[in-house]
Amino acid sequence: MRNRLQRWGQLLWPILWDVCLMTLGAAISAAGTRIFLIPNQVVIGGVTGIAIIVNSFWQWPVGAIVAIINVPLLLISMRYLGGWKFALRTLYTIAIMSLALEYSAGLLPAVTKDPLLYSLYGGLLAGVGGGLIFRARSTGGGFDIVARLLEQRFGIAPGRSALLMNGVIYSVAFVLYGPEKILYAILVSFVASRAVDAVLSLGSGMNQVFIITDCAEAVGAAVMRDLKRGVTVMDAKGGYTGAERAMLLCVMTRSEVPTLTALVAATDPKAFVVVGEAIEVFGKGFRALPS
Repeated sequence: MRNRLQRWGQLLWPILWDVCLMTLGAAISAAGTRIFLIPNQVVIGGVTGIAIIVNSFWQWPVGAIVAIINVPLLLISMRYLGGWKFALRTLYTIAIMSLALEYSAGLLPAVTKDPLLYSLYGGLLAGVGGGLIFRARSTGGGFDIVARLLEQRFGIAPGRSALLMNGVIYSVAFVLYGPEKILYAILVSFVASRAVDAVLSLGSGMNQVFIITDCAEAVGAAVMRDLKRGVTVMDAKGGYTGAERAMLLCVMTRSEVPTLTALVAATDPKAFVVVGEAIEVFGKGFRALPS
């Protein structure tokens, strides 16, 4: 019985964690949109941007517009993108975001009319919410689905198609609201994208390290002995000299990097070391691969 409960716990906990992330992310994104962007008619990209434009003309509920546009896109994605898990996660996220946008109208009034403040904080909350949603392997629907469809059917890069679609929205907003609103909208998009990146890398605290050395065996042994980290050995060839050397790859926490560089310096002072950020690390010794 105890083993059965443990197995159920192992199966359900990742799902519950993702549900919490999707709920929190959708709520934060909706709150930022409701408090900072909608009252000031800042037209951001995507389906929410379309909803804000429509709302400014006919006062139709933003949440309802987002849901209406997303439902057919979601049905299309189920048919052509495949995977009911993706569809369910996206549907849940869309539902929470739409409900939060709709029912927070009277609860979350605008707090500032300063363009810089509402652009920065609106973008920050939208990005944090979006990052949490992405961490739960979901999307907010809308242009994310369209971009994936265009990539699959026509080979168009998602970034390029998203830029084109948002460009159309910004062009319409330029005609309706003037250039100043578009400049702030671009600022919102930039802040949101940086916030998404920050959330996706938050908590991992991991670095990937490449070491090119003539003493691969000694350096690898020191890393495994002192840091208790695994090492992958690869063959490398210098582009200029043509010399063949070994390249080591290892992943570790940021706090372990200084110890690593000291070990490398003591073993091979002429080694070439590259340290980069690892956003996600899965496998033995780290997080389990998501199913």
